Amino acid sequence: MARGEETKTKKKKSLPKNTCKTLARYPPLPIPPAADLIRVLSLGIRALAAMDSGGGAEGELTAQETALYDRQIRVWGVDAQKRLSKAHVLVCGMNGTTTEFCKNIVLAGVGSLSLMDDHMVTEDDLNANFLIPPDESIYGGRSLAEVCCESLKDFNPMVRVSVEKGDPSLIDGEFLDKFDIIVVSGASLKTKLFINENCRKRSKRIAFYAIDCKDSCGEIFVDLQKHSYVQKKPGGESEPQELTYPSLQEAISVSWNNLPRRTAKLYFAMRVLENYELSEGRSPGETTLSDIPAVLARRKDMCDNMSLSESQIPTALIERLVAAGKKEHPPVCAILGGILGQEVIKSISCKGDPIKNFFYFDAADGKGVIEDIPPPPPSVN
Repeated sequence: MARGEETKTKKKKSLPKNTCKTLARYPPLPIPPAADLIRVLSLGIRALAAMDSGGGAEGELTAQETALYDRQIRVWGVDAQKRLSKAHVLVCGMNGTTTEFCKNIVLAGVGSLSLMDDHMVTEDDLNANFLIPPDESIYGGRSLAEVCCESLKDFNPMVRVSVEKGDPSLIDGEFLDKFDIIVVSGASLKTKLFINENCRKRSKRIAFYAIDCKDSCGEIFVDLQKHSYVQKKPGGESEPQELTYPSLQEAISVSWNNLPRRTAKLYFAMRVLENYELSEGRSPGETTLSDIPAVLARRKDMCDNMSLSESQIPTALIERLVAAGKKEHPPVCAILGGILGQEVIKSISCKGDPIKNFFYFDAADGKGVIEDIPPPPPSVN
């Protein structure tokens, strides 16, 4: 380079500085660092051999499991790890956000993880899904579930990772009985409502989560039905708690004029967009900028019907969500996937205050917000 010649460097984009402060209440999952992967693999293989030979009493952790999960057992205890090792999770929709979640719970030691997504892998999927190898000769002609399953097995050989073929919108109740946790992403509102309703009809409690990332914005919905857990008080004492959750249908049916004025704008904006997609028969992400006038008209109708000022749903926010399409911002995927992983572990272990019942994150301001949206009040005859 000639003397005096200037070089220009591009500034890396980063989340706002207050992101870490806002998410301080969500400590990172105690996941082994990359340097420990060899240890994970070797201990995992030995533990599998012990399991195959009948080692370990029913419901008890083997010596290999105890050694492998030693760090996190110190955080949440042996009982929580036992519960986790017996839990069965189904993920419908493999994208950047759910791959982050899957990585977290596989490394944490969930009992089994089943993946459902028959869509063929495309080059666009490589943007946020780190489980897909960049070599087309490896992923070409294969489904997202198959490719992600193969990659996840390498993270922790002790966890059973498998593929479930089928359409999530056609899942029946008996199929759901195999699982304790259902996570749905990238599905239409109709499909999410269908699965959530079926979860609630089963004799066993099945926790339901819906998670979606639209570029720099994200939403998590939680339905634990009736959830009992232990809350640790500041003095170190534990106190039993119980929460009752509304269904997704109930949580999106409440009249907006009954909600607090400070309710997250993303809650309203997401309802407008999914309502428009449902009425137009669009799949999530298929709405384009050319549809903005129609989406804004839908916003006006919904605001008029529920006596809410349109200023509560900024046009700029609607435009951002529509422009995002199916794109996901990897750093936001990591945040959402980390929070969902922690919430699922809370649900399984029955320890810690769970989210009730919506979580929103917007990288534009770096804020993570929990919204407790109640069901509509009972009608008076």
